[in-house]
Amino acid sequence: MTTTSEKRERRKLARERLRRLQQRAKERELAAKPATVEASAPLSDVDIDAAPISPRAAIRESDASVAEKQKQRQEAIGALERDVAELGRLAEPTSSTADDISRIRREVDELKRDFYANLVSWQKVQLARHPQRPYTDDFIRLLFEDFSEIHGDRGFADDAALITGMARFHGKPCLVVGTQKGRGTKQRVARNFGQAKPEGYRKALRAMQLAAKFSRPIFVFVDTPGAYPGVDGEERGQAEAIAYNIRELARLATPIIVTVTGEGGSGGALAIAVGDRVYMLENSIYSVISPEGCASIMWRDSTKAELAAEALKITAPDLLRLKLIDEVVPEPAGGAHNDYEATAKMLDPVLVRALEELTPLSPQQLIDGRYEKFRAMGQFFA
Repeated sequence: MTTTSEKRERRKLARERLRRLQQRAKERELAAKPATVEASAPLSDVDIDAAPISPRAAIRESDASVAEKQKQRQEAIGALERDVAELGRLAEPTSSTADDISRIRREVDELKRDFYANLVSWQKVQLARHPQRPYTDDFIRLLFEDFSEIHGDRGFADDAALITGMARFHGKPCLVVGTQKGRGTKQRVARNFGQAKPEGYRKALRAMQLAAKFSRPIFVFVDTPGAYPGVDGEERGQAEAIAYNIRELARLATPIIVTVTGEGGSGGALAIAVGDRVYMLENSIYSVISPEGCASIMWRDSTKAELAAEALKITAPDLLRLKLIDEVVPEPAGGAHNDYEATAKMLDPVLVRALEELTPLSPQQLIDGRYEKFRAMGQFFA
């Protein structure tokens, strides 16, 4: 039994912690709020904690300094979340502090939203690579029914880095294709870290051609750093497999709906991402090369990856602005890795809308529209 003195001591402790948390929340809230900066003010005079970090400021200021500031903010918000959770356990359920705790929780949520709204490109790269982001098998479980996997390319082997299979989406038969990184060391090795080999791309194309034969729409989920670069992949025709897939997908007579859920790396992503609709989750990236690879080529220094990430314009908002994708799908506060079900609920209506728009189109209309879509990319001066 808890004595009266122990209860009194616990309430006293809870009140003291609440007072400290309120002060910390107020300080963090002020630090995260955007401040108006005069155009004439020199960049060096801008308080990074008080003003939102813009991409231009990230390049001009010390890259290390910007990253460190954002890291400190993230750590502070994380510590605040832990304190609020601990305070919730300490305080009595009927205590007068309950309202204050709820208010602080709302303030912490607002801080998180502000923080993730002002991420620089390199931080989005890291978020896209987060090991706990939802993968293809998670979206299959949350969005589709009656999934039946298709294995093998009928020529060499089955590539575990690519998942293909028939399923039902809201009761309608379809095909699902997606890269799979795997969780944990054993799974990642078995899945080859999401890097497909030629047999993987040939398996995907075989399944897609089967879907087109029966007029089934294709849903593609992309999360790969790129195609497998090993010698054995090259021996079996990696480049030819990617090029062949791109050509065949461009003239496949069925709706193809693509979603980049994490990394969309180079030709390894494009080999399955030639679609009528191309979407990206809010914190995903899509690029012809990784920031590290770009930095190694441009500056002979892979440590300049942060600068390369900004220059490449690989984030979802950048690509939407350049008209390389069709829509950015929002994620839950803090990123998709925090809530798989919420992420799937946000993506579901987007996929439903795309399917409703594409289903009435004839095969020739789909092919012509896909051709025009990709031919128009990069035509900024026409």
